[in-house]
Amino acid sequence: MAETGTKRILVVEDEPIVALSLQDMLEDLGYAVVGPAFRVAAGLDLAQSEAIDAAILDVNMAGEDSYEIGRTLRARNIPYLFATGYGRQGLAPGYDDVAVLQKPYREAQVDALLRAMLG
Repeated sequence: MAETGTKRILVVEDEPIVALSLQDMLEDLGYAVVGPAFRVAAGLDLAQSEAIDAAILDVNMAGEDSYEIGRTLRARNIPYLFATGYGRQGLAPGYDDVAVLQKPYREAQVDALLRAMLG
């Protein structure tokens, strides 16, 4: 269980090595990780049911996109960002206001984006 005040970050990433690396980064930064979810359905379930403060969503999840998870988070007023190797131009229309974490990324980039999102 996370300490009181520890921000909980949902991780949705289909590549286990990338997900576990991101989990390590987040934990090193003092966050509690929810997931990681390796498939869209699992990520959607966590996005609907868990107490989370923010999320990092891989856009392309084994051939499925994670936009439905983003819509669920938006409906719950939970900030999120997309992690993708394709950059902002790889996003579907309608997500111009969502931050993009360009793969490959570093811990400092993750930290800066999360701090900006969480205020």
